[in-house]
Amino acid sequence: MAKDYFTKTEGEGFKFKHETLLNYALNRWGLNKAYSVGALSELIRDCAPNDFKEWEDYYFTKGKQKKKNGINITREYIISLGQTLYIKLSEVVQSELASITEEECIDYAYNLVLRRTYDGYITEIETIYGQLEGAIGVKIEPAPDNWDRAFSVDFFIQVGEKYIGIQIKPIESGQALNQYQWIEMHEINHQKFEEKFGGKVFFVYSTKVSGKKRIYNTEVIEQILIEIERLKR
Repeated sequence: MAKDYFTKTEGEGFKFKHETLLNYALNRWGLNKAYSVGALSELIRDCAPNDFKEWEDYYFTKGKQKKKNGINITREYIISLGQTLYIKLSEVVQSELASITEEECIDYAYNLVLRRTYDGYITEIETIYGQLEGAIGVKIEPAPDNWDRAFSVDFFIQVGEKYIGIQIKPIESGQALNQYQWIEMHEINHQKFEEKFGGKVFFVYSTKVSGKKRIYNTEVIEQILIEIERLKR
């Protein structure tokens, strides 16, 4: 009897009708992790198979759970993983789905799109602010709300009776950075800031490197230090 819950792909694999749910449960309970099914990437590289049958035989000969007292992988064990997956989906996940309300879904969507985006933005700003303060060794303070609106400034550095403005702009990793676009958008406000407070406004761009936020245009650190010395004279 034909199975209607998957279709054949170009290779040896299949595309499953409920793959999103199946993959979610596999990951949630770690059924596809190395401690459950062995170090698959290492095993297949060691095997270097010429066809699927060669890989299948090798896996069931050499495969072992990557944990203390891990068992050897057998066909029966893989079947048991599928059975466990079914139990998790049909009992745990199904029960959770039945308890979800429309109100919860609405609140979740609002929280995800608005609140978490805002929290992530603030965290990024504070991270870059901390890095910059440590690099220049001078106190950086949050700008008053009206400075943000009037001068497009997020932070400031006080030098005597004068001020330097800092504006932090997050950019996506790998995204082309059009500095001129940002400069043109805020040029008038930044000129007003310099005329009023004596110091220049600097853009500090942040990006993600190996999962951590970093200052993208590190040359701005030296530029700020030069401006601090200029204002001291």
